[in-house]
Amino acid sequence: MAVTIKDVASRAGVSLSTVSLVLNNKHNVSEETRLKVQQTIDELKYHPRRVARGLASKTTGNIGFIVTENHFSRAEPFYTKVFLGTEFEARQHDYYVLLTTVKKSFRRSQHIPRFLLEKNVDGVILAGTIPTSLIDYIRETDLPFVMVDYLPKSGPCSAVLIDNFEGAYRAVTHLIEKGHNRITYVGGDIEHPSFNERLNGYKKALLDSGIPMENELIMASEPYTAFQDGYRAMCKFIENGVTFTALFAGNDAMAQGCLQCLREHEIEVPNEVAVVGFDDIESDLQIEPHITTVRVDKEELGAVSVRRLVEMIDNGQFIQSKTVLPVELIIRRSTGDH
Repeated sequence: MAVTIKDVASRAGVSLSTVSLVLNNKHNVSEETRLKVQQTIDELKYHPRRVARGLASKTTGNIGFIVTENHFSRAEPFYTKVFLGTEFEARQHDYYVLLTTVKKSFRRSQHIPRFLLEKNVDGVILAGTIPTSLIDYIRETDLPFVMVDYLPKSGPCSAVLIDNFEGAYRAVTHLIEKGHNRITYVGGDIEHPSFNERLNGYKKALLDSGIPMENELIMASEPYTAFQDGYRAMCKFIENGVTFTALFAGNDAMAQGCLQCLREHEIEVPNEVAVVGFDDIESDLQIEPHITTVRVDKEELGAVSVRRLVEMIDNGQFIQSKTVLPVELIIRRSTGDH
């Protein structure tokens, strides 16, 4: 038979309310009593039901994680890793993470996630580009929320971001130091703040090196983010007769698509064209040549977002903040190294 809270109270010689206070980390109980109750809990191997704890603390013990469908796939595993980071960190704070995806064509009247409608989460993590109408809805619920890898154009928010500008600047500077001065840039959607910063980092690296920026070398007018987008963009460069000796892609999925097009056109990497990506996804090491890239600690993005959210839940108030995580340039064979 499962151990109950009554068993704990009886063994410890305290009231049910005292055990509840200890379970919910309330301060109005003496340290001596707290230790006695906790020792009894350990001895009896008592595990409180979350529903019961929620009734006492008016919390659910759940954190929501929302990402758009196009950002959560095997082909683009970036946010899968972010989610994994939230899961590991949430365990440290005794929270469950409830994952859901929303459509890119989100409609507030039809697509509100169930855990929001049922008020089954204490806070929400929003990863990547999230529809503005959904962000507005969450603000109206007064739920604390944290944005990951995305900063809305308006309104207060707590955000955990990547140093996209610095990462792109280092990547393009590396290519320039290798002797390249005709460097293409491929995608993604410049409406996304992260990709906009990567494009700006690309431009600044050229400017600081005295290399003129040429619009024909930039392909960022469409929402490029995936393998097939990189493939189409690179093939378009080649078909248009654009000359270049290096490529910086807005993410690794696009870089891999570019590699496929270059391979089909019998253009050797890195001998004829050097390639740099962004994100450092695992499949970079499963193709040849291994891709030089900008490493993002995706799991840490998730972990930090949970810590920021738990701070707000514990404090009972929204905290506006912006945390920027550093990146690292990882040099591999696609730029002629190693």
